[in-house]
Amino acid sequence: MKVCVVGPTYPYRGGISHYTTLLVRHLRAMGHSTHLYSFTRQYPRWLFPGKTDEDPSAAPLRTDCEYVLDPLNPATWRRLYRRIRANAPDVLVLQWWVPYWTPCLAMISRWIKRNTDIRIVFICHNVVPHDGGGALDRWLATLALHRGDVFIVHSEQNRHELEMLLPHVTVIKAQFPSYAELADNSSDRSVGELRRQLGLPNGHRAMLFFGFVRPYKGLDYLVGALPLVLEKLRVRLVVVGEFWSPVEFYQRIARELGVEHAVTFVNRYIPNEDLKPYFDLADVVVLPYVSATQSAVVQLAFGFGKPVITTRVGGLHEVVQDGVNGLIVPPQDRHVLADAIVRFYEQNLGSRFTANILSQYAQQRHSWAALVQVIEQAIEHG
Repeated sequence: MKVCVVGPTYPYRGGISHYTTLLVRHLRAMGHSTHLYSFTRQYPRWLFPGKTDEDPSAAPLRTDCEYVLDPLNPATWRRLYRRIRANAPDVLVLQWWVPYWTPCLAMISRWIKRNTDIRIVFICHNVVPHDGGGALDRWLATLALHRGDVFIVHSEQNRHELEMLLPHVTVIKAQFPSYAELADNSSDRSVGELRRQLGLPNGHRAMLFFGFVRPYKGLDYLVGALPLVLEKLRVRLVVVGEFWSPVEFYQRIARELGVEHAVTFVNRYIPNEDLKPYFDLADVVVLPYVSATQSAVVQLAFGFGKPVITTRVGGLHEVVQDGVNGLIVPPQDRHVLADAIVRFYEQNLGSRFTANILSQYAQQRHSWAALVQVIEQAIEHG
């Protein structure tokens, strides 16, 4: 099969960039001639909420790529269309996650459908934004997506949202694939060294909140649960990731609740080579999301063999199995969240959950090969 893929890759950072890169690597590894097109830039500086959209990793995920598309320059949209048409693939795979990309992807897919027989597959990481979802977002998503032939999603919520927008399309739900390969890029920096840097004694319990910090991720509920947890056991919460909302808000909550001593904030993007020690120091990863579809952080945690405590929102409970590889709680309930954290430690659930995670990975339940096979089947039978 001949494939063209459009999406972010290195030097851009984050989960969708890693996803695109790993997908292309595995398409090629399974014998498919695959050409990746990416962006000469993603966002104007005034629009991007983070410090930078570039990956600072010394050991980044890379793959061969042609940088063509500027979402703010329509001349590059036409240029990319011509290159895809000249390449004559069997399928064009487009990554979709926010309506910002609607103008360029809507026009490119329009030209492809009008002038070629190339089939279009959209991989929808979100159908509408986590912190949006209003009428304008739904209209923009419909405008961008309606020329797709096949849609791949990773949660029932995304399937439902997509079928509400486009009732007669072909939607395939696939398992969210593993990010365990990022562990291979980690350095030999010891967890003991990191513990010393964070002022965390050896043997002291630690739970990890990891990833970009945005309001929908519910960190305030986790900090709010800490006083209840600390009544039962000693544990440190380590919050690691770049804050897209003011870190002072969460520091103030911790201070007002009297748990400032039990929270460590690491306000920066963690490069690939530094991931391992942060996950190694944690007993469990806690993701108290208020809303979500799926999360690359779950697969990253599993890739390091770490159980996850998370909420019953989006597709998180489809991957985190309650009592098997983690615990599931209702969202926005600090009391139930605190009870789950205490139960995890008091019942010593970590070793059993980790054994189950390693068994699931040995069975290739979240392999990239499985996702490639979904794309193959979608084209063969579409």
